Amino acid sequence: MRALQLTTTPRPFFDQQVAALEARGVECSTLSVPRTGEDGRVPTDYVRYLPGVLREVGAGESYDLVHANYGLVAPYAVAAARLADVPLVVTFWGTDLMGPEWLRRLGVACASAADAVILPSRAMADALDGDYTYVPFGVDTDLFRPIPKDEARERVGWPDEENVALFPYDPDRPEKDYERAKRVVSLANADARLRSISGVDYEEVPYYFNAADALLVTSERESGPMVVKEAAACNVPVVSTDVGFAADAVGDVTHSTVSDDDDALAAGLDAAFGGGRSDGREVVSGLSVETMGDRLAGLYDRVLDRRGDDRSAGRERNDRVSESGRRTRRRGGAPADPVDGNPVDGNSADGETLGDSAADRPADAPAGGRVGDEREVRHGN
Repeated sequence: MRALQLTTTPRPFFDQQVAALEARGVECSTLSVPRTGEDGRVPTDYVRYLPGVLREVGAGESYDLVHANYGLVAPYAVAAARLADVPLVVTFWGTDLMGPEWLRRLGVACASAADAVILPSRAMADALDGDYTYVPFGVDTDLFRPIPKDEARERVGWPDEENVALFPYDPDRPEKDYERAKRVVSLANADARLRSISGVDYEEVPYYFNAADALLVTSERESGPMVVKEAAACNVPVVSTDVGFAADAVGDVTHSTVSDDDDALAAGLDAAFGGGRSDGREVVSGLSVETMGDRLAGLYDRVLDRRGDDRSAGRERNDRVSESGRRTRRRGGAPADPVDGNPVDGNSADGETLGDSAADRPADAPAGGRVGDEREVRHGN
């Protein structure tokens, strides 16, 4: 099986997805949107992207399906799938459904043309307003693993004696609400230090997680946040607002708290500081990249099977129509009108389809890059 993967920018969780699919026999080719601007992409980058996508599927390359990873590339995937006459899969990542309204409308329109729609978080479902297949992004449980706290602190250069609440984002991102994180830490009874990280090499992130006494998430909205699963895989307590799949992921994990009340979050920090490590690695299910790979490969198979069944049914109907037309002509009448086969339901998926569930990166772990700023604020009563 060959799959054309379209994305804006490959990120660690996307790279893990591709590696998991290839380990299951799916040959993947990835086309990313070009980037010519100094501070990011410019509109002409997206204009140049379309010819490249169409050339890829129109120059003799044979693909079995096209997979759009993020709503901004979904229109290009629709065009490519139609040109190649292959199934279309669309995965939304978060802000493409829960961000600007124009982007959500674009994604929803493209989803209506898809053979399968994937959401990594059920919290995104209301914004889609349609059926979907739930495939949570996997966590690299070999990378995100428990590390002795003293070893982790020596690695990142933090002193051993302080209570640390780690804010795992750039404090300048308004939707992450760093001011609320500072307020929550100030309400805790324990003498605590709030630290934040951004731009940290992906392979170093587990050391920062394990160096902390608790991960503190105070976001206003999330598609995940993936950081809660990654922290759970490290057995690090999580204190989080009730966003995305936080409650589902760590609601039953020891020394972890999910609440929208600041006092409750502060109490959760105190409990985490005094309780030690969590049992998140044991409790959180479906964490691994391997599980994600199995689900995606299975969905690909089902989509291709449905498309094959549809085409076979269509040929049989057309054969019956042709035979009916020949009989009609022999009787002297006009041939019957051909009957088109019913299209595959673009909003349904077998297996794990969930249509009754109520989100900008779903992998809200800091993006790969150099070690960046590390901010800290000290509070305590």
